[in-house]
Amino acid sequence: MEKKGQGLKFSFNSPAVLIFALLCFAVMLLDKLTGHASTRLFFSVYRSSLFDPLTYVRMVGHVLGHGDWDHLIGNVMYILILGPMLEEKYGTKNLCFVMLATALVVGLASFVLFPATALLGASGIVFSLILLSSITGFRDRNIPLTFLLVAIIFIGKEILSAITLQNNVSYFAHILGGAVGAALGFLMNKKAPPKRAA
Repeated sequence: MEKKGQGLKFSFNSPAVLIFALLCFAVMLLDKLTGHASTRLFFSVYRSSLFDPLTYVRMVGHVLGHGDWDHLIGNVMYILILGPMLEEKYGTKNLCFVMLATALVVGLASFVLFPATALLGASGIVFSLILLSSITGFRDRNIPLTFLLVAIIFIGKEILSAITLQNNVSYFAHILGGAVGAALGFLMNKKAPPKRAA
């Protein structure tokens, strides 16, 4: 008679989120090994020649690069908290699309609007996931009150900070990331089939 094991097992419950987090840590280790050269070359977006193929890599690769360990851990913690429930709700492919779209929109906007600044970090994705998570209850033209509160608190704070503070945080990336998450959340929830009454 065979006995079933009683031990705990680990599950790879959220592939998109876990792989993204691992890539961020790998890029930070590479950054330290290369004296920041790898991050400047591949993982931060800034104005460069459109004939340089790495320009297009940096347009999305910037979300994997971070300035230091605190920057990395702060972003990855939010992604690990919010990402798994969103990946379970929308699916791995859709969450990957949200993250990729956010990276591309933020990277392209930074490339065009802020030519003298190098942008790096996953904070645009963090804000995208925050707004996406707050709109998961959107159905039949009903906007969740929680979404409005999150939008006012998070995006409002970022707009105020962008106006009043001068530091290295890219408030523009936060605002734009949140806008992408909200827009894609509305689209994905609109396409979702209605739940049947029990």
